Amino acid sequence: MNKKQFIQIKNVTFSYDEGTGQLPSPAINHLSLDIEEGSFVAVLGHNGSGKSTLAKLLNLILTPTSGEIYIDGTRITDPDLSDEDVLNIRKNIGMVFQNPDNQLVATIVEEDVAFGPENLGLEPSEIRRRVNSALETVGMSDFKRHSPHQLSGGQKQRIAIAGIIAMMPKCIVFDESTAMLDPSGRREVMDTILRLNREQNITIIHITHYMNEAMLADRVVVMNEGNLLIDGTPYDVFKNVDLIKSAGLDSPQQFDIIYELRRKGHDIKMPESLKTEDCAKVVYDYYKRTTKD
Repeated sequence: MNKKQFIQIKNVTFSYDEGTGQLPSPAINHLSLDIEEGSFVAVLGHNGSGKSTLAKLLNLILTPTSGEIYIDGTRITDPDLSDEDVLNIRKNIGMVFQNPDNQLVATIVEEDVAFGPENLGLEPSEIRRRVNSALETVGMSDFKRHSPHQLSGGQKQRIAIAGIIAMMPKCIVFDESTAMLDPSGRREVMDTILRLNREQNITIIHITHYMNEAMLADRVVVMNEGNLLIDGTPYDVFKNVDLIKSAGLDSPQQFDIIYELRRKGHDIKMPESLKTEDCAKVVYDYYKRTTKD
C-alpha cells in the first residue's frame, strides 16, 4: 500500500535578495521532492548547497520565489493563507536548530518544555501531560527541575527536542542539530530521533554533515548548488562514491577504503550493503583470491 505524501515540493526556486541590484544565484533551483509520512529522510550537502534554506521554506520562515509546497495536503505557498493557517502548518512542522541554547527560553527544564504548549492555549492539565510525556520520550524526566543551561550539549538538545515534541507535530526538521555536539551528545540525539520515527511514526527530516548519521535513515537526499543531485536508499546513494565526492562530501569510511583500492587498480567488488562486516568480507575475499599461500 502506498504511503501518504506528507510533503510535496514542486519546482521550487528561492533566491536571497543580496541588495546588489543583480540577479542572485538561486539557493534552491527548481527543486521537486516528495517525502512520505512516517519516513526518515537525511539531507546532505556542502555549505551553501541549499539544505538549511529548504528547512526554512518548509517552516514558512522563507517563501519560495516560485513553485509550490504542500504540507499534509495544504498548499503553504498559497498567498491567501490566514494567520491561523500558518499557525496550524507550523504546529505540524517542528524545527530543531544547530545551537540548543537558541531554543531554550526558561530557567527550569519543565518550564522550557511547557513554553510551546502554553502558547497553543492548552489547558494546564494537558500541558502537564505533554511535558511529562515529552521528557520521558527523550529520557530527561529526572532533570525536569534542573536549569537547562547547566546541562551538557546533548542534554540541552534533547530538552529542545522535548519542547518540540510537546507541541505534537507530525514532522520534525533537524537542521544540523548534532553539529555542535561531541560524539556522546550526537549519539544521544540520534537515539532520540530514531525512537521518534520508529515508535511514534513522526516524519523526520535530518539535515546533517555526518555520513554515519545519514546511514541510519530510510532515504538520503543529496543537494548540490541548490539542485537535487541524488536521491535513494543510503546504500544506493553512497555506492556512487565519485558522485558524492564531486559534491564535496565524504563517503562512509568503509566505502572509502574500497573506493581507494579500486581507484588504484585493484579488482575488488563493491559490497552488497553498508554493513561494516560486508565491507570487510569483500576485502578479505579479495585478499584470499589474490594472495598465494
